[in-house]
Amino acid sequence: MDSMQPHSQYKGHIMNITIVGSGNMGSAFAKQLTQAGHRVNVLGRDAAKAQALAAQYAAASRPQTTVDSDIVIVATAYAEAVAALRAAGLRAGQIVIDITNPLTADYMGLTLGHETSAAEQIAAALPEQRVVKAFNTVFAQVLADGADFGHGQRVPTFVAGDDLQAKEKVGALARSIGFEVIDAGGLRNARYLEPLAGLNIYLGYGAGLGTAIAPTWLRKA
Repeated sequence: MDSMQPHSQYKGHIMNITIVGSGNMGSAFAKQLTQAGHRVNVLGRDAAKAQALAAQYAAASRPQTTVDSDIVIVATAYAEAVAALRAAGLRAGQIVIDITNPLTADYMGLTLGHETSAAEQIAAALPEQRVVKAFNTVFAQVLADGADFGHGQRVPTFVAGDDLQAKEKVGALARSIGFEVIDAGGLRNARYLEPLAGLNIYLGYGAGLGTAIAPTWLRKA
């Protein structure tokens, strides 16, 4: 997966995307994906909130069902992810992007690590799906504002998964909304990406450096 290919090459490939979750990340994805021309469906525990989000960004271009979607993005809290995905009615072999992090209640720690990860747990609970870890190190505010943070630099997202075809498709989707894609290997490497997200959260909120800190310190020299 070439991390430096320009995202303009991927603008022409329109995908059907289902976003499971209507919070800050779900809203940011709906904004960016519809602006890139993708067809977006929004599902959420609060049906009215999900419908309002769809009406704001995506109502006219929604696919008929989740089953029709090329990719499903789970944009819930980790604790809710498996139940939300099961309720979404996925088909066997569907690509699921896991953006979650197994955070403690105060957001300053992780509840999983070393021997497993949120992504691996979701994949184990949903063995018929092709789970890919991505976007978990990206703040919602950064996603909503767009991946270009100036001086020719693009916000990176790490992509980890065991299915190479699924990783390539997720990479193409990320590039289509402007992200630099960095291949992070197999899904077990989510064990490294989730602590990285925890560090981002500490720097951004715990240390008061703001959400722009993540792409800044990840920037190539």
